[in-house]
Amino acid sequence: MAGIDYDKVTIKHNPSVAVLYEEALTHELGTVIASSGALCSYSGKKTGRSPNDKRIVEEETTGKDIWWGPVNTKMSESVFLINRERAIDYLNTHPRLYVFDGFAGWDPKYRKKVRVIASRAYHILFMRNMLIRPTEQELEDFGTPDFTIFNAGEFPANRYTTGMTSTTSVSVNFKRHEMVILGTEYAGEMKKGIFTVMHYLMPKAGVLSLHSSANEGPDGDVSLFFGLSGTGKTTLSTDPKRSLIGDDEHCWSDTGIFNIEGGCYAKCIDLSQEKEPEIFNAIRFGSVLENVVLNEDSREVDYADDFLTENTRCAYPINFIPNAKIPCMGGHPKNIILLTCDAFGIIPPVSKLTPNQVMYHFISGYTTKVAGTEDGIVEPTPTFSACFGAPFLVLHPQKYATMLAEKMSMHEANAWLINTGWVGNSAKNGGKRCPLKYTRAILDSIHNGTLANSQFETFETFDLSIPTEVEGVPSELLHPRRAWQGVPEEFDVSIKSVAEMFIQNFKLFQDEASPETCNAGPKI
Repeated sequence: MAGIDYDKVTIKHNPSVAVLYEEALTHELGTVIASSGALCSYSGKKTGRSPNDKRIVEEETTGKDIWWGPVNTKMSESVFLINRERAIDYLNTHPRLYVFDGFAGWDPKYRKKVRVIASRAYHILFMRNMLIRPTEQELEDFGTPDFTIFNAGEFPANRYTTGMTSTTSVSVNFKRHEMVILGTEYAGEMKKGIFTVMHYLMPKAGVLSLHSSANEGPDGDVSLFFGLSGTGKTTLSTDPKRSLIGDDEHCWSDTGIFNIEGGCYAKCIDLSQEKEPEIFNAIRFGSVLENVVLNEDSREVDYADDFLTENTRCAYPINFIPNAKIPCMGGHPKNIILLTCDAFGIIPPVSKLTPNQVMYHFISGYTTKVAGTEDGIVEPTPTFSACFGAPFLVLHPQKYATMLAEKMSMHEANAWLINTGWVGNSAKNGGKRCPLKYTRAILDSIHNGTLANSQFETFETFDLSIPTEVEGVPSELLHPRRAWQGVPEEFDVSIKSVAEMFIQNFKLFQDEASPETCNAGPKI
């Protein structure tokens, strides 16, 4: 723990959940226990990630590999050291610090040892839930970590330091194997920081890293779900009929799928026991609720209240889900499901994709940013995010897309595009979110094999194959034109507008994509 002054600071190394509760309740203003037993913590001003403040250090060992640009902004080694020293100086002023040692990656062959050093017990409990918790023997043998996070998020970055755009800085240095956080107490920065690290290290080892959830059926059939925050990855992969491998971050190796994380980070806005019982019941002693509003007397959480943020969250160990598969590993996927949240009511609730369409839609990564997942997003905003996770990619998207294509071809996986967004019209003009029960019915028909054997029709402009019927889903809902509640001319304008967005976006990738992939998109 380089730079930490042991003479001045009391360090609690790998404290228990109960101790972390006591520390947070004693020393962190506003922290309370919910009636469910979960710890309610507050991240201050920042209630979502700050992607514009993320930096990767440019140095000779990794500089040529990284996909530099808007996603990966360069930081010099000297500026990183300035921020690192600022963070460590701040941590040394604290009377107490907390340290957690855990693993990223369930496959022992590929897992990485991660050490988290923080001034808030909430941050350590969060990462204790999100990383894989070592056994006592593994802790004894832990040794030198592969990556260290210095979380001094309570203290601001100096915005006059070269390259800083605000008082927030989240920086990754692959050469030093370190991450430094200043100016944000949002715990999700640590989780996604480690995901960024794995997005670099795993492909280098021949393993595909994926922004996806995964589950497994009774017969061992694995499904992968791709999608950005708000598209339903966590909700849809948590299925009482299937074992959960993980809800957000996975790797696909030569032997199958493994989860990167040891926990789940679920959105809580409008959560109910009726709609999502597994997630609702996972919120208990040991879980961390973030930025929720409670009843002052009963301490019951009002999950519909977005007074602090739309991005209310809960972090809990994956074993809090009754049907979680431990260890979180599975075989090669049988179904690849690309999730999108279309705000315009144009993308069908489900489409079967050809191999070239998979590549096109994977590289496009179309969805709608939903309120609360990032600072400043207050209404649904259309976006394209390469590989359904551009903010976390370190290498060029084509690298991940090529690896996915090779693995899908080798293991003959079916691929589907599912829209969990709006049907009947756009979000702006009175459309409704596709009911969760219908999306679940679609997934059931994918998993039991009936959908693959259905009758299909071709959806105009996008050339997508959409089923004429799905058990448990109104047939008129399956075809966007027939589901449209407005006048037909409005639909014509909307479908052309969405198609044009796809075409314009894909121009960024057409130089490296194959002609077959380029031709798999919409045509006007």
